[in-house]
Amino acid sequence: MPAAELEDTMLTLHEFDEQLLYHAITSCGPIPTLDDPDSIYPYESYCETAQRPFIRNIRMVSMENDHIRVVICPDLGGKVYSLFHKKSNKEILYQPGSLRAARILPRMAFISGGIEVSFPVSHTPVLTEKVHYKFQSSNDRLYVWCGERELHYGMQWTVEYSLGKDDHYLTQRTLFFNPTKNVHPWMSWSNAALEAREDTKLQFPSGEVLCHDNHIHLIDWEERGPKTISELNRMTGYFWNDYSSNTFGVYTPSLGIGLYHMADPAEMPGVKLWAYGIGKDECWAHVSGLQNKSYVEIQAGPIKDQSIKKMLAPGETHNHTEYWIPSDMELNISSLDRPNPTLPPVELIPLFDWPERASTSPWLQLIQSYQRKEKQKLPPPPYWFNNYWPPSGMESLKEPLVWAISVTYGEASALWTYYLALWQAARGMTEESLSLLKNLQLDSARLLEARLLRCRYKQHDLAYDALKKITSISIQRHPQVIIERDLCLSTMSPSPLQERKYWLDQVDALEDHQLVERRIELYIQMGDYNQAAQLLSSTPFQLVHQRYERTAMWNDMRKRLGLPPLAPPPSLGEDDLALFGAYRITEQRLGD
Repeated sequence: MPAAELEDTMLTLHEFDEQLLYHAITSCGPIPTLDDPDSIYPYESYCETAQRPFIRNIRMVSMENDHIRVVICPDLGGKVYSLFHKKSNKEILYQPGSLRAARILPRMAFISGGIEVSFPVSHTPVLTEKVHYKFQSSNDRLYVWCGERELHYGMQWTVEYSLGKDDHYLTQRTLFFNPTKNVHPWMSWSNAALEAREDTKLQFPSGEVLCHDNHIHLIDWEERGPKTISELNRMTGYFWNDYSSNTFGVYTPSLGIGLYHMADPAEMPGVKLWAYGIGKDECWAHVSGLQNKSYVEIQAGPIKDQSIKKMLAPGETHNHTEYWIPSDMELNISSLDRPNPTLPPVELIPLFDWPERASTSPWLQLIQSYQRKEKQKLPPPPYWFNNYWPPSGMESLKEPLVWAISVTYGEASALWTYYLALWQAARGMTEESLSLLKNLQLDSARLLEARLLRCRYKQHDLAYDALKKITSISIQRHPQVIIERDLCLSTMSPSPLQERKYWLDQVDALEDHQLVERRIELYIQMGDYNQAAQLLSSTPFQLVHQRYERTAMWNDMRKRLGLPPLAPPPSLGEDDLALFGAYRITEQRLGD
């Protein structure tokens, strides 16, 4: 879409590019993200973020009136990048200073700041991706729409941001639609981040609250809830089970700014507060920005808490409306009136098709070539190590893939066959997938075969045999393949310790943290508990949310060495939150 500017009296809508600092992220590897608890197929998952950023051009769309300016970023999943309050001349939302991904689900690539809308899991899998967008000026109101057809299930989502001429607030409507043949689970949360200081006031309604810290418990917010950030000494999440009103927000006197959220409680019953607090956990906020600043998140959703998912049936839609109210003074949440702007019917909110990305282009071209039966326009199959995996949400891919196999030869036909097997596996057709894979002389086929045999059938010896057939020495030594092989060997009885040591020694100069974990686990099985404990305690692991393998190792080491229980050191890089929430994608397979 070309740059454009539309003006209507005091309303301005503007499209522009901005140069931002961006920290490159490293893909975990060429094994598809099927059955990976830290991933969501068909998206890549990431294991590292560069310390030094480069400059990246980012497309923005701003809309403003005399009171506020809102900047939306389609290049970052359609999030609100900035909410500027003109009267105070201040930015309301937390600005991390760079796009620096932290290790948080679903892809281990979460970018903090702004206002994020998630679907069909929390957080959104496209926070680092471009999505479709369009904008319009109409009837004294500005609109920006962002969305796509997501790749895992094939459902459509659109978030609409709008601003009226006299509005002191941002209106947000969100629409979901399931055009597929199957019912699918989903959750969605709108997540606004603001800078947190000790005097940041947490203005939330009274009521029973589920408190999620190192254990799960219920509290009465009026009696035991923190009223400022200074009262929190650790990372904690709060979910409101009931409330006097679902209006909430935060205000920081030292900054002179605040943000409040309002919605119809029948549409948006979910109320959440997340904060890192003051002290030991503030470092978790620092990993996603340039400065050692902390932030607080105020969240709202159409579901009570993040342990619950709803289901969207074929042909069913869902929508909800919410309002973000910036302020340069503390507001009384009990006396705020919910806005009531005149909005067009929900049916007029546009729905978008598949996203236009390098990873989706081959599959869209394939479908188009098949529909037209234009063999000469059939694209070459993507190189398997580019990680452009056929989306499981594209439920009509089988016939195009079968056709591509039939009209090509040699390696091209074999690669299309591999992608058919991968698509079948992603949609739950494991036996059909393995039947195709066993006849393919491709290293990619062996990797997928091993993953399916290990994860779905627990046949670790057969999975290991598949990995042994990989012909490329470089692929054999890729860290992800080393780890996959070691996971197979470690579960055999007895475990072939020397075989495991041989392969881990092939990459012993790498400081890859997941390789370090496998070395520690090997030392444990060898009975060398002191060496395992020394390596575990001396490695400065990267911070990663909602993953507790190192903590389990630490507790195991203390027990094996006859030492009393002790809290894991911060160097392990894992939080101490109690297990809670349905953040990972469902284990249920997609079916035809």
